[in-house]
Parts: sequence; structure tokens; C-alpha cells
Amino acid sequence: MKIGIFVGSFDPFTIGHDSIVRRALPLFDKVVIGIGVNERKQCMLSTEERMERLARLYANEPKIEVKTYNDLTIDFARREGSEYIIKGVRSVKDFEYECEQADINRRLSSIETIFFYAEPQLESISSSLVRELKHFGRDITEFLPKGY
Repeated sequence: MKIGIFVGSFDPFTIGHDSIVRRALPLFDKVVIGIGVNERKQCMLSTEERMERLARLYANEPKIEVKTYNDLTIDFARREGSEYIIKGVRSVKDFEYECEQADINRRLSSIETIFFYAEPQLESISSSLVRELKHFGRDITEFLPKGY
């Protein structure tokens, strides 16, 4: 079984994240969305809330599972039986950072990282931007998947 893990804090999970999941789905028998838990990070949504929202969003997609983890991504991948990490890239800055991570992950575990470039209309959408808009009382609905 070919399993890919798509990992991040997903606070919140945006339409950009959803695009990556839906584009990766045909390549894998199963996609595990891994919500990374970092106790030092202040989040807009609780871990439980993110889990519930993602489980509801993909309730009709049997190839998707949603889980949390609080250790190294490669350790999470091993537990899930995955040899692939799925990452989205919006810009050159993202690419440089993700390349470094991919190299270290491959050296430590031989797990490959597969990059999906953001669709042009979604390049400017980030969780941090959405959190900032929410903080200032703006409607963020257009940046979130329907049903999330």
C-alpha cells in the first residue's frame, strides 16, 4: 500500500491545503493528514478542533485519515508505514526551506518528499495570513474549504 503523509500545524487548514490533498490523492492508496502538535506554539484552534474539522471535511473520502503527532515527522511517517512526505510549496522561500527539510529527512530515514506547487490563485494564502485576518475581525470564509 502506497501511503503519503501530509503534515503541518494546519491552524487553520486552508483551501491551499485542501488543493494539495486532493491533487495528491490519486497518487496514493491512502493519505494521512498529520496535525503536528507543538505545545510552545499558540494556536487559533485547539488540536481537537482541527482534528474534528478535518475529519468532517473528509468524512466521505475513505482514502484519507486524520491523526496527530508530537515527534519528528519521519518517526510519524514510519509509524504510519509511509515512505512519502507530501509538502506544498507557494514560493521560492518555501521551496528553499522545504528542500533543506527534505534533504535531512531523506538522510535520516530514506523517506522521500514530494512537492506540490500551489495553484497560482492560491499562492498568497497561508495559515498565518488567515489567522491575522481573523485576529482583526475579518471574514476568513473564502480562505477555508467549504465544510471546514
